[in-house]
Amino acid sequence: MLARGNRITRGADYRSVVRGGSRCAAVHTVTYVVTTSEDRPARFGFIVSKQVGTAVTRNTVRRRLKAVCSDALSQVRPGTDVVIRALPAAASADFGLLRAEVTRCLHRRAAA
Repeated sequence: MLARGNRITRGADYRSVVRGGSRCAAVHTVTYVVTTSEDRPARFGFIVSKQVGTAVTRNTVRRRLKAVCSDALSQVRPGTDVVIRALPAAASADFGLLRAEVTRCLHRRAAA
């Protein structure tokens, strides 16, 4: 699980990452990354809309993405903000596939 310091919680922060970040698209997710020179831990945010499915499905997808990011936290540069948008296809994706997509995008954009 991600600690509070590793989560994006404000809407303005979400908007700035999505609008100004570099984008990495995959089949089940879209990952936005902004790297800053701030001395703080990397932060992650998740966008899982109602198009993904019911509340149970959305929460399952969100928990899977949080687990992937928690594992990848040590490989992301400090000061980096990452927002992951789950696409509707993420509802039927297994954990390994989501992990492979997110890890590939993080290595491409935010590797330490």
